[in-house]
Amino acid sequence: MDKDVKLRYLKIALIILGIFFIVGVYPLVEWYKIGWQWTPPQDDYEQMIVGIYATMGVFYILASRDPTKYLSFIWFSVWANIVHATIMLYQSIIDLNNIAHLWGDVPALYIAAFIIAWLTPKGNDQVA
Repeated sequence: MDKDVKLRYLKIALIILGIFFIVGVYPLVEWYKIGWQWTPPQDDYEQMIVGIYATMGVFYILASRDPTKYLSFIWFSVWANIVHATIMLYQSIIDLNNIAHLWGDVPALYIAAFIIAWLTPKGNDQVA
């Protein structure tokens, strides 16, 4: 795919992901409990996570204006999502009360990380 086209899609993906992280994570944690909420519920933890992801969402939207100026944030978020999803994957497997995360937030985080990583300029692909 042409680097200019990828950059355009990256901008769109950052906006969509930003909006989802700002307004979409909280309803999923509150109302779609299977796959998004821990068993037993951990309200303090969930509020913290929602706050962190909402903040990340704001920065995704800011980064969408000129992603090449936010590459360190974008790559941090890719790796943070991979690490978070991998820890949740492990915890979901060892605690079968939380196995539904394997069909909820775990794949969502991996998919988000993959899409952003694939669209983000690397090495010689970076736009000057």
